[in-house]
Amino acid sequence: MRAPDDDGPFFHGTAAALPPGALLTAGFRSNYRPDVVMRHVYVTALRDGAGLAAELAVELVGGSATPHVYEVEPTGPLEDDPNVTDQRYPGNPTRSYRTTQPVRIVREVHDWTRLTPEALETWRERIVAKAPEERGEILN
Repeated sequence: MRAPDDDGPFFHGTAAALPPGALLTAGFRSNYRPDVVMRHVYVTALRDGAGLAAELAVELVGGSATPHVYEVEPTGPLEDDPNVTDQRYPGNPTRSYRTTQPVRIVREVHDWTRLTPEALETWRERIVAKAPEERGEILN
């Protein structure tokens, strides 16, 4: 893995309501494959990319939570996210990264683009509605 050439800011999307200063740490179940315990925390330099992650996280926990997007500050080195970098897209157009170190929440951001109901339904069909073993491998 190579270190990213990205200075941020970085964002993380989730269904969890968290205060500024809170630390996101590895060791929790994947939003996309609940049978997988993640060894990394994932971030993106694209605010709307974090929004997509937040909306999918809400869908995967049953749709009753509120999606949250946070500006975050990594406390350790980042590496390209191998789940999208070169695996599915050449380079790293999603500007997605991961770290084994905690990520500190700076603030919640609200100016991200929400998915339309139609777009959310498309994602639900592509990922959420599938059984965990059909969602694809996660390089953890």
